[in-house]
Amino acid sequence: MGPAPAPAAPTVVLVPGTNTNGAVYRHISEALAACWTTVVLDVPGQPGLSADVRPRRGRSAWYGRWLTEALEQVVPGPAVVVGHSLGGAIVLASDSPRITGRVLLSSAGLVRLLVPPSIVAATVPWLARPTALRAARVLRSMVAPGGRVPDELAEWMTVVARCCHSSLAPAPLPPRLLAERRSVPCVVATGRHDIFLPPQRVAPAAQRHLGARLHVLERSGHLLLDESPDEIITLVAQALGTTPRDIE
Repeated sequence: MGPAPAPAAPTVVLVPGTNTNGAVYRHISEALAACWTTVVLDVPGQPGLSADVRPRRGRSAWYGRWLTEALEQVVPGPAVVVGHSLGGAIVLASDSPRITGRVLLSSAGLVRLLVPPSIVAATVPWLARPTALRAARVLRSMVAPGGRVPDELAEWMTVVARCCHSSLAPAPLPPRLLAERRSVPCVVATGRHDIFLPPQRVAPAAQRHLGARLHVLERSGHLLLDESPDEIITLVAQALGTTPRDIE
């Protein structure tokens, strides 16, 4: 008998958050793909190339089953699954045996999101009469102080408000389900200036439910994929047990 074949390297699977998709985040997808085999899944019910249906009830469980089925179809072996915001809650909801690591970025599902009055005051005009200026105002509340809102993201969010109905943030997942996720390593991160999921709320929940130490990205708000792409690559490498420079 010859030597046993080397185990397949995990595929990196990115699950974007509310109102976004793979096309919006092609910059981070390309950066991931430069290092590892990468798949991006557009979430059903969000604007993109997936189905236009949203579950009416049992949303977290429904999305968890969707991700489990999607991984069976698109990933040939193990996967490290990266979820941002709503995508993080979906990643936590899935019990797929293919998942060998989770990277949770400003993730819903651990605690209830804060919705400050300033966000509500910016969101209502954006939804009522969408313009790029109003979309940028909403997004500016989500980035770190002094941070730049990408023009293309503001334009995209204008289209979203004109053509789609935005969905609400999911509720925290049941503690029993979260405790089951301890069996797979989790890397958890949030921005220092995240208006929805500040570190002081996320850190205790990550430790209590997942046994994970929170990584705080000092120069970021909620839009980690836009604000801190290099740090995201490093976090994914950590989940894979390698470093980006190890990848040729």
